[in-house]
Amino acid sequence: MSDKSETTPIPKDIKKLSFEQALAELEDIVRDLEDGRGELEGAIKAFERGTLLKRHCETKLKEAEARIEKILPGANGVEPAEFD
Repeated sequence: MSDKSETTPIPKDIKKLSFEQALAELEDIVRDLEDGRGELEGAIKAFERGTLLKRHCETKLKEAEARIEKILPGANGVEPAEFD
């Protein structure tokens, strides 16, 4: 069975969030779900949004890691790459 959240495009409103903004919203969702606030349908929608926020945060982290790898010299002493 495939995971729908892995194939669902990330909505524009989430894409425009910084890593910190997305993480803060994700933390709020987790807190609310852990506290059992709201009704089942709302919890499901919040969970779905949370999975999209998580993917967005993971993407932002991968982008940051790629930028850092460009800065750090390689193991063979190669000079860092230019910034984009």
